[in-house]
This record gives sequence, C-alpha cells and structure tokens, in this order.
Amino acid sequence: MEIKVLAVDLGASGGKCFAGIFAEGGGFRMEEVHRFAHGGTSFFLADRAGAVTERTYWDDTWIYENIIKGLQAYKRKFGGQLDAIGIDTWGADGAFLSADGELLGKTHCYRDHRLDTMCDEVKACIDARRLYGITGIHFQPFNMSNQLRWFATRRPELLKLTAQFLPIPALFNFYLGGCTAVDSSWASVTQLMDAKRRKWSREVLRALKIPARIMPPIVAPSTVIGALRPPLAGVLGLNEAAIVAVGSHDTASAFAAAPVTDARHALIISSGTWSLVGRLVGKPITNDEAMAANISNEGGIGNTRFLKNCMGTWIVQELLRGWEAADGRRLGWSEVDAITPTAPAFSAFIDPDNARFYNPANMEDAIRAFLAETGQRQPADRGTTLRIVYESLALKYRLVNDQICAICGTPTRAVHIVGGGSGNAMLNQFTADAIGVPVHAGPQEGTAVGNLMVQAMALGVIRSMAEAQPLIRAAFPIKTFQPGDTAVWNAASARFLALIARAQG
Repeated sequence: MEIKVLAVDLGASGGKCFAGIFAEGGGFRMEEVHRFAHGGTSFFLADRAGAVTERTYWDDTWIYENIIKGLQAYKRKFGGQLDAIGIDTWGADGAFLSADGELLGKTHCYRDHRLDTMCDEVKACIDARRLYGITGIHFQPFNMSNQLRWFATRRPELLKLTAQFLPIPALFNFYLGGCTAVDSSWASVTQLMDAKRRKWSREVLRALKIPARIMPPIVAPSTVIGALRPPLAGVLGLNEAAIVAVGSHDTASAFAAAPVTDARHALIISSGTWSLVGRLVGKPITNDEAMAANISNEGGIGNTRFLKNCMGTWIVQELLRGWEAADGRRLGWSEVDAITPTAPAFSAFIDPDNARFYNPANMEDAIRAFLAETGQRQPADRGTTLRIVYESLALKYRLVNDQICAICGTPTRAVHIVGGGSGNAMLNQFTADAIGVPVHAGPQEGTAVGNLMVQAMALGVIRSMAEAQPLIRAAFPIKTFQPGDTAVWNAASARFLALIARAQG
C-alpha cells in the first residue's frame, strides 16, 4: 500500500506544494502540485506619537489560500486519501492569537526596519555571552528575541490580549487543524530556546519581558500534532490527514535532505534567498571561538546545525527587481546566465553580509556606494555587477568554511549545495573553485524532500534520516562540480579578506 504525504514549503519569496509517494517495498517519488509567489508588502503608517515609519507585513490569508489550492491540486491528481501534511517555512515571524482564535493585527515581516537596532537593545537586557551560551544563536535583527522584545516594549497592550504566540509554521497548522505546537528546529532559531534542554528559556524570557504564558509547546520533529479539521477535510474531499511537525525551519529540512556520507568532513549550503552555510554536529558548540565567529547552533533532525546565515541570492533578486522597475520588464535567468560569465573576473568585491545589503531601497545603489567607500572600481554594466555578487558569495562561503573547520578541528572534503540555488551552475563552480573541493549539487527541492522524509518518519515508513539517504540518492540526480583553477581564487580570497578587514575596521 502506498503512503501519500504533502509537503508545503514556504520560503520568503514563494511557496510550493509537493506530493510524496512512498511505495510498498521501498520506492519513493515526489511531484510538484502547486507553486505560487508571495512577498512582504510595505506601508508607511503613523504611530501614536505621529511618527511615520515603513512597516512590512506578510499576507497570511493569501498564503493560506494557496495551501488550500495545493490540497485541491493534490486531490485532483491523487484522490481523496492523504496520510499526512507537513509545513516548513522561513525561520522568523509569527502572529498573536486571542482566546477566541482571532489574529491580533497583521503578521510583520522580518525585514521590517523596526528591528534595525534591536540586537543592541536585547544585549542591554541580558549579557551577550550568557545569551549565546544558553541559546547558541548568533545576533541577527530578525531573531524572534528581537521581535518579541519589540512588541513587549512598543505594543504591550497587544501582548496583554494575546492567548498564544504562533510562529509562522504554527500559524498555518492552526488554520488547518487548530494545532499550536512548534518543532524544536524552528524554536531553536528564535534565540529564546535553551539549546541543550530544547525548552523555552525562562531566564531569557524574563530578561526580555516576554510572557512565558504566550509561548507555544515545543515538540520534536516528526511529531504528529493534529489533523485536518473535519469541516475543512469535508470541503476539500479529503480524509482527516495527520498534521506533522516536520523540520519546520526550512533550513532544517534542507540540511536533512543533503546526501551526506561523512558529516565530519562535509559542508552543507542551503542556497536560496539566504545561504545557510554549515555542518551537522552531534551537539551545540557554544565556545568563545564559535561566538566570535557569529556561528549559530540550530536544531536539526536528531542533530545540530552548526552554521552561519549568509546573504544569498537576495542580493541578485533585489538587483533584478530594481532593474525591472527601471526597464518595465524582468531580466530572465537565461539572460543573467548569459551576461554574467562573460563579465571581467574579480573586478571588485562586496561583503554580502554588510548591513547595507539587508533591505536597501535600491540594491544597485547600495553596491555602488560600498564600492566607492572601499575604493574599488565601479562596474561598467549589469553583467559585471552580477559577477561581483556571485564571486563575493563564493568567497564568503570559503571564509565561513575556514571558520567552521578551525572550530570543529576537521577539514572539509566535500560541499553539498541543496535548495533552489543548487541549480545555479556558475555559483556552484565558483564555490568549488573558491573552497578547492568537489561540490555536489542537489536535490534542488531539498527543503521539500527533507519535509517529506520527516513525515515518513512520523508515519513509520522509515526509522531515521539515515534510512532516507538511499531513497534520496535514488530519486534525485546529484551533479558534481570539480574545482578548477584554485590559484586565482586563492589570490582573490586574499584580496577579499583584506577588504572585509578594512570595511569592518
């Protein structure tokens, strides 16, 4: 008998729904049934003091509507029997719920500029070394520690009305089945969870004045937390499918799908809007070296993801958006692939993680300003601008890899790139050249694959992610990129590191 499950994969710029079919006897296949675009929308609104600020919100109604469309598409293709559904999302944001099930306000987007200075405010409430020692999470504006501290101090009346805070994956599980639990992979990235105990840290919550009563239950990945509500299942023509708390942080699911054979010597990059660069380790590493390198310890599927958040193709996406506004047409990926390789190599570099690239009004202007301030040549055309970004990303991967190798004490012998960015052959080759080891690219839909495999664990189809590896390798072709001329990349890395030191100094 076949087991059929549905993965809902929600990224920061779009969502996808995939059916996963596990055949009796060990076969597996995956099929996309629905895809949609979404994004944050900005408003310019006045607060109680009359100050007008930009506020960015997600349209959770639109996202939910498309989850329903995904379930309808599944029904048309595969019939009315669905064994389980699992939702993974980006690793920030959430909504406030009243006792009557009403959302209290809109769902804020993590790139909202209200968070720009919140890291410093959090550090003023609790010693930074202590906070890192408890949570293992590095300091980023979008952390839920910052977000909930902002609400506690700027919107205290909202928290008084709140019965429960729903992290973004829990919000959609609530819409489908009334479930409010969140899995430890997502809870871990909030900078509010005790990394060793996998529970909310009362010490951190007290320091930030976040009411512990509003925090949802934390469960392990692969826990069945509910089922489709009967009226909704009836409308959809489906059974009351189980709702599984998967690795609901999309990076946890993506890392779980990487076909790694030797975790001690493998670097994993989940490549998309963000590039999450790291390793799978047995337990959190929270020593002074890890903190100084700003490396996080995020919950995995039976392990810990020791990684750093790096700006990914967000920079390219924003360049394309700005050029679309100027031209009236979107530059296609085939055009990007044509103009970038022919541009001059190593003409200039940026630090992709410089704060100016987080959410600028115009990404090209931000890049040109950085180049001017660091005394570098301005790009002559768009192809050169794009090449500067891609080369800088590859060199940042190399820098992070060197930091991780030094802390873990073992060299990297292979890089696994999963997610949408694994389809970018040029960036894959740049990464192999920069780090000097083979790059194995795929599966491209790694997040959905990991999501489906964790559901299979919940249903007893497989017992562990180790048992998932043969299924993943059989179902998805992995393309390997061998390093080429590493000498020129070694020279470029020296220039890049000098630039980073100057920019930070």
